[in-house]
Amino acid sequence: MNHYGLNLEAFMNPMKKILLLTTGGTIACAAGEEGLEPHGSRQLAGQLEQLRTYYQVAVDDVMCLDSSNIRPEEWQQLARAIFANRTKYDGIVVSHGTDTMAYTASAVTFMLPNINLPVVFTGSQLPIGELLSDAPDNLRTAFAMAASGCPGVFLAFDRKVMLGCRGVKVRASGFSAFESINASYAARVTHEGLMVNRQALPANSGEPELKDQVSQDVFLLKLTPGLREELFDALGDMGYRGIVIEAFGLGGVNVLNRGLSGIRRAVKRGISVVVTTQCLYDSSDLRVYQVGNRLLELGVIQGRDMTSEAAMTKLMWALGQDMNPQEIKALFARNLAGEITPGAGD
Repeated sequence: MNHYGLNLEAFMNPMKKILLLTTGGTIACAAGEEGLEPHGSRQLAGQLEQLRTYYQVAVDDVMCLDSSNIRPEEWQQLARAIFANRTKYDGIVVSHGTDTMAYTASAVTFMLPNINLPVVFTGSQLPIGELLSDAPDNLRTAFAMAASGCPGVFLAFDRKVMLGCRGVKVRASGFSAFESINASYAARVTHEGLMVNRQALPANSGEPELKDQVSQDVFLLKLTPGLREELFDALGDMGYRGIVIEAFGLGGVNVLNRGLSGIRRAVKRGISVVVTTQCLYDSSDLRVYQVGNRLLELGVIQGRDMTSEAAMTKLMWALGQDMNPQEIKALFARNLAGEITPGAGD
């Protein structure tokens, strides 16, 4: 059965009110003395005039940064701007640099539970002023999704729309820069228009909320052969309260070199340790191998089929809500906004 359906509403009522929040990024870059520099919405003026043929467009330049400089403080700023405007517009588009867009989209997903309108992140691999830029096409896709009436946080790129907590940048320069990892696309652009996959959309369970507090005391660690266990002690001494480990395969950890000892001490110190996989696709499953079961006995948390970006920002968000390790472990077993597949890793 084909679960995709044409979202006619976006085209039958083209004058929906869409707010564009700009943050800088390649899409709004222009050449400077030291290379490409991000600018504000003036770089997008020509494309916005075309979009105003179909939509009522308002613009707010929230910040002007290369996305490598966007930090949790900027996530909060964006989440607050979105929440403040949620009743004034039919949808919101956020233009953002591609390098950290997956982190921002995931973080904003958790900061805005039950958001009641479409919030769509997009950007480009080439500045909008370039003749063959992908920016115009990405903006058109993002605006169409923002006008779709489908609530949630999304990421639109290369005529595809994915959940914000499932998108990952997989190419540094190719136009198909983002993929939806372990989840179907929320929508695609075809010759028929915007085709929305209703089954891929997140389900709201209450009123929209702003919960924008996050902890920056989370470390993302890629496991390597022979990693010294003392690293976990050092992270605890530095004040980290959460660690996300990208382990091998289904969640393997080198145990012969006492790798588990450092993790055991971290858990005993009250540090929440989440184990995901270095493999981009599929799920970690700690029950399959002996090493994984030993991790579960220590009290680590399964990352299931979440992206590393989603696992990290979910842990940052959970700690920001003052959850204790037991509450965080229970939270990671729940699918809040489509970040995990029900049953994955159970």
